[in-house]
Amino acid sequence: MRVLLLAVALITQPVTIGGLPVEEETRAQDLMREMRCMVCSGESILDSDAPMAQDMRRYVREQVAQGVDDEQVRQALVERFGHEVLLRPPMTGPAIILWMAPMLFLTFGGMLLFVSMGKRSTKL
Repeated sequence: MRVLLLAVALITQPVTIGGLPVEEETRAQDLMREMRCMVCSGESILDSDAPMAQDMRRYVREQVAQGVDDEQVRQALVERFGHEVLLRPPMTGPAIILWMAPMLFLTFGGMLLFVSMGKRSTKL
């Protein structure tokens, strides 16, 4: 009988991880995967053991617990640390140029190779 009462008591308790309900902790971890640790190179704050990453995780959990929207949490961290805190920064003017530069160079190089090979075959 005691086992049954204990089981019912455990079932009725809300499931929490790290002090947050499971849904909120999942949401917080999703946000943490998107944020870069400012101390480590290329690691998310979820994967980093740096003290700064621990502080950032605590901040994200607090904001999620208060019901703050995901975009507002992201924006607050961007205001504090800049766009470098995002593992996937937004595609803005300079970033678009950086992403497109390799394709432009490959295209330009391919065209130069094609033109030079065409001229060489006509000389023979």
